[in-house]
Amino acid sequence: MDQSIVFITLALALILFIWDKVRYDIVAFLTLFTLVVFGIIPSSEAFKGLSHPAVITVAAVLIISKALQYSGLVDVIVDWISRISEKLWIQIILLCGIVALASGFINNIGALAIIMPVAIHLSRKNKFSPSVLLMPLAFASILGGMITLIGTPPNIIISTFREEALGSRFEMFDFAPVGLALTVVGLLFITLLGWRFLPKRQSAESPNIFEIENYITEVIILPNSDLIGVTIFKVNELLKTEVIILGIIRNNVRIHAPSPWEELLEGDILILEADTEDLKKFTDSKRSTLAEGKLLSDSARGSDIIQTAEAVVMANSLCVGSSVTEIRMRSQYNINVLAIARENKKIKKRIAQTIIKQGDVLLLQGRPENLKEAMKSLNFLPLAERELHLGRPTRVIGALSIFAAAIILVITGLLRVEIAFSFAAVILVISKILPLKEVYLSVDWPVIILLAAMIPVGEAFESSGGAATVTSLILTLDNDYPVWIFLGLLMAITLVLSNIINNAATVVLMAPIAIKVAESLGLATDPFLMTIAVGASCAFLTPIGHQSNTLVMGPGGYKFSDYWKMGLPVTILILLFGIPLILYVWPV
Repeated sequence: MDQSIVFITLALALILFIWDKVRYDIVAFLTLFTLVVFGIIPSSEAFKGLSHPAVITVAAVLIISKALQYSGLVDVIVDWISRISEKLWIQIILLCGIVALASGFINNIGALAIIMPVAIHLSRKNKFSPSVLLMPLAFASILGGMITLIGTPPNIIISTFREEALGSRFEMFDFAPVGLALTVVGLLFITLLGWRFLPKRQSAESPNIFEIENYITEVIILPNSDLIGVTIFKVNELLKTEVIILGIIRNNVRIHAPSPWEELLEGDILILEADTEDLKKFTDSKRSTLAEGKLLSDSARGSDIIQTAEAVVMANSLCVGSSVTEIRMRSQYNINVLAIARENKKIKKRIAQTIIKQGDVLLLQGRPENLKEAMKSLNFLPLAERELHLGRPTRVIGALSIFAAAIILVITGLLRVEIAFSFAAVILVISKILPLKEVYLSVDWPVIILLAAMIPVGEAFESSGGAATVTSLILTLDNDYPVWIFLGLLMAITLVLSNIINNAATVVLMAPIAIKVAESLGLATDPFLMTIAVGASCAFLTPIGHQSNTLVMGPGGYKFSDYWKMGLPVTILILLFGIPLILYVWPV
């Protein structure tokens, strides 16, 4: 009975993961609570995942990654890369190599976040489409994460499963022989051939997909207008329009990003962003009239003080799942959301009610200091405005030294990985390389919640006999088949799952099965665990399988189907080279 409940619950969870309408951490919690309610997971163990070494390690690595970004590492990289050749293929090779190497030592999402603005800056500077750069970078970050224990959450999780099964963990560089070889194979394909499969949807001459100038207009509130005394918040409700009031000029004084509760007065000059239809509604019935009948000029807009900046929404942004209205960016940060782009298409209607998703590109307007504060607080990644530095250049050496010391402590066995990296995170805060408020913003809380919830679920999957049942189905294959058949089957299943659900959840579900298969065949456990680690890490087929893929979707203007064009060949290469490499390095 317990096993049936577990299978049904996991099947429903899998459907919700694929459906992608409910965020994955919520799905994980629902799965956990369901099994607790049915008594399969004791209530006393429901939250044991929060103290699991894998969860602590992932959180610590995320904090360290943020500290390395905050230290000024971005500025150092930009300064160095800006001197390289303008040839596209050279830039692809160099950028992908840097991302892959960095991903082995900091979280692969963090490594991509460091280099992605640099890539966009170079693409605009050299007039080529960013789409040919960004997906190769995302794939390089995924590949590089396989090199070390801390490069990607699947490696950290699989190491804890090894400790439970065999009494000891994988060490820091145990993943390197297989991971490094696969990274080289993948990078050779991506940099020499794979990027040529990608579309060039965004014009090389077009630095901005929003083109907002055609929509910015000045209007004057007329005497006896029914808008007099109405708050900005109520304007769209009254007129049934979707206009954005960017600012007000009142008595020759400019009010930038006015409060939603600001009341309109006769003679106010409103600076609007609106399309033709909404602008017509706004000026009908003698409510207002176009100021001098022309579009707002750059000087009228105060472009010397107010800037626009593009930003991509990160996975752990507080905005994900909320509408522009709910975020209250104008009232809290004094910035305007001018437009939203998703899959290279501008959303022009009902922006205020649009639910923000991970990977969306927002066009923001405001004072530089307000933009900078909002991007930090809301965890947006700035793309267009290179003036919005997140780093502090004088702290690079200190941050790298602390990080290197933590790695040495792990390699020498003096401290466990979760202790060493947690200690490093604390030192980075104490030394003021990373401000305390940034610590909580740097942690990808949905991933942490996902791990904390799914670890007890994975244990229930094993204790209820679910893993044994799946193992018996796999073992219906003749035991005389060569071991590479079983490893290939496990890797194929893991690859498919990791492309449709979170890779951490995939490891939690597949690792117990791999251990059972190895035990049933009387073979060494390590090659089976390595197979799961590689398969879970390599989600190249969809934008939802890995956060790196999602992060580049908006800025690169990719469609869902674009990921297959380069991702399928890379996945086939991983299968063809991965199994022989695993068997060579980790004999059965």
